[in-house]
Amino acid sequence: MASTFDNVQVAVLTENYNFKFLTDHPVVLDVSHQGDCVMMQFFKDKAPIHMFSVNNDTEHARMGAQSIIFTRDKDTTLVRFSSVHNMKQFQFRLNELTDGLKSVFSDRTDSASAVQYFQFYGYLSQQQNMMQDYIRTSTYQRAMLANLIDFHDKVVLDVGAGSGILSFFAVQAGARKVYAIEASSMATHCQTLVAQNKMSDKIVVVPGKVEDVEIPEAVDTIISEPMGYMLFNERMLETFLHAKKWLKPGGKMFPTQGDLHIAPFTDEALYLEQFSKANFWYQQSFHGIDLASLRSAAVKEYFTQPIVDTFDVRICLAKSVKHTVDFQTADETDLHNIEIPLTFSMHESGLVHGLAFWFDVAFLGSIESVWLSTAPTETLTHWYQVRCLVETPVLVKQGQTLTGKCVLRCNKRQSYDVDIELNIPGTTSKSTNTLDLKNPFFRYTGQTPQPPPGTNTTSPTDAYWNNMATGQTAYMNGLVNGDNSAVQLINHQGVVQQNLVPV
Repeated sequence: MASTFDNVQVAVLTENYNFKFLTDHPVVLDVSHQGDCVMMQFFKDKAPIHMFSVNNDTEHARMGAQSIIFTRDKDTTLVRFSSVHNMKQFQFRLNELTDGLKSVFSDRTDSASAVQYFQFYGYLSQQQNMMQDYIRTSTYQRAMLANLIDFHDKVVLDVGAGSGILSFFAVQAGARKVYAIEASSMATHCQTLVAQNKMSDKIVVVPGKVEDVEIPEAVDTIISEPMGYMLFNERMLETFLHAKKWLKPGGKMFPTQGDLHIAPFTDEALYLEQFSKANFWYQQSFHGIDLASLRSAAVKEYFTQPIVDTFDVRICLAKSVKHTVDFQTADETDLHNIEIPLTFSMHESGLVHGLAFWFDVAFLGSIESVWLSTAPTETLTHWYQVRCLVETPVLVKQGQTLTGKCVLRCNKRQSYDVDIELNIPGTTSKSTNTLDLKNPFFRYTGQTPQPPPGTNTTSPTDAYWNNMATGQTAYMNGLVNGDNSAVQLINHQGVVQQNLVPV
């Protein structure tokens, strides 16, 4: 049951660390218990002007005689009551409502990790990084506009709305109402964009976690961008699945399914690169100190880091194994421990240095299916690809079977510990490793990945000269197809000759 407090003043802390009151006159505060949180809503003439949720993560304290300040992530709100008596009444009611609050998110997440996570996504620069991934953003828009029947006159929920870009796409596709839930301080910027684009009658921004807040009605479609590195990192997929508590029977999930692809790869350069990093600790006289006793520990640490970058798909020695998660039917607990058996039929011989990972997600709409892929064969996205090394490479031969497993064990740092095991049946060849997905090494340099050594099946030199003979190769050591004069070269380059001195 809601409690109402009249003659309340509300102010927010500005970037200059000053409190700015939202109105010149007192407003009405409505306090209600909604799911796993307490919702604070402020009204002026029955129109909402400000809201925030209070849960176990929210800090609050008395300030002066009759005010209380609330801080959540980077947002701070001051609430001033008309009297000390009213303030104490509010405190008593708030304690009643918050007593025994339990959050699914808080139970599975370390508080320090959560603070860092929501601070990160509260930056406009990070939202810009994701929005400028045109493959990601355009695919989402295309998936919605290609399936108008799933959005037209529908109620839509946007899980982890961020800037609200997906909410705007839902309105473009004809949504009647969109509830945009965002737990970071980005909710404030999202509300600004909604107001600026005159969408306040369509998009309702709900600050708070999906696990903690409530919305007033069931929804027809849930949209979200919950994928992390290796699909599962950050554990936001669990939040996406948790939101199905509001989904009507037969409602749609966008995306609808996720496919994690796993393939054995060979990359001697990457393997040696990781090993060589630990050579620093091999020094026996670093400023007079012997570091060598830590080299083994350093090697183990470097090999626990998944490598985030991109690569030429030809380093994969076998077709990828696919693990599918159906977001329409999966439960969030299904993602706590994911065991994927592996069987590969090797199409090339070589040393297997580890496993490569990428993912595809599908938007299986009522009209059209649209796929978003992070495969190494596709245009690069901000997810890149991920590779997990083993300390001991496995030698395989063409036609052999390589087996093993990949186990992802969730942790409270919003990530997974990844156990990989590779072996050749009938032999003693076996290699294992455990990696920390929370601590990847970002190796991407912006350069085009090189093909693996040994992929040339004909002479590259002969191929070059043959192309020269047919006019397909334009330049060779500064000369053009046999043109050996400076004038001929310049004419080919489209340069106007001026003041040329004959040699």
